[in-house]
Amino acid sequence: MFTQAIEIASKFTRAIHSISRNYGSQIIVPGAVTLFFVNADGWALTCGHVADQLRAADMMYQKAEDFRKELASLKGKQKERKILKELEKKYGYSKTTTFELLNRFMDCIEGDFGAQVIKHNKYDVALIKFEGYTRLLCDSFPVFPSDTSGLQPGKFLCRLGYPFPEFTNFSYDANTDRVVWTETGRKITPRFPIEGMVTRRSADDEGNIYGFEMSTPGLRGQSGGPAFDIDGKVWGMQSRTKHLDLNFDVDEEVLRKGIKKQVTDSAFLHVGGCIHIDILKSFMKDKGVQFTEA
Repeated sequence: MFTQAIEIASKFTRAIHSISRNYGSQIIVPGAVTLFFVNADGWALTCGHVADQLRAADMMYQKAEDFRKELASLKGKQKERKILKELEKKYGYSKTTTFELLNRFMDCIEGDFGAQVIKHNKYDVALIKFEGYTRLLCDSFPVFPSDTSGLQPGKFLCRLGYPFPEFTNFSYDANTDRVVWTETGRKITPRFPIEGMVTRRSADDEGNIYGFEMSTPGLRGQSGGPAFDIDGKVWGMQSRTKHLDLNFDVDEEVLRKGIKKQVTDSAFLHVGGCIHIDILKSFMKDKGVQFTEA
């Protein structure tokens, strides 16, 4: 049903790979989120919380550098362990604190570049403007519907993103105590589509429609990816997943491999939350970003 549409959407949908680790740990956690280009001028759409992740990486880097410098200046002094504990408290570091976070835009541009990030002041939307690059690695862009009245319950859409990070081109450098990207290992991760029916529209406290719900969850890593129809036309953007309590609680004794086992479970319906096409178009128009309608 969505075979051709997925091929269309994949031409302008891209991944942002990330690697992170907690303070004092050498375990690296890979992750991915999504963006999609909207025009040949280097503008792309993603979620506001994705933009927060990009900004957080810079802040974490500077904070870690300040911590390292202050720690190094106190080396050789008495009670180093006590000094370390005081610095950890000062900087708010613990075993559950993310210490490093690196992001990498995949197949977006060639050459050195800058990226201007503009967040929506109310909804989970952001624009990214790539600047100073040598070449944009995208030459096909989405078409948005000019008439959006068809976005009603019952409409089937597909979402595309990168929820299952399989890249391995990273490591921990013990000499510098840093996570690093490497030239070895798998550098890509496969895209993953998931379809669903529009179930309800979402309104804010003032009654303004800003999003819509889908009958299947948006998967981790698909945030910022397009929601499109069978023609590849974009009707929204995956933003979050909601968990609806079905009130089907189970506390039953069952047989498993000939052994009695007590099973306790509370069932939830996981549904996708998407940003409405009207919000995306209004935001782009407000910021002077060109896009194609049909």
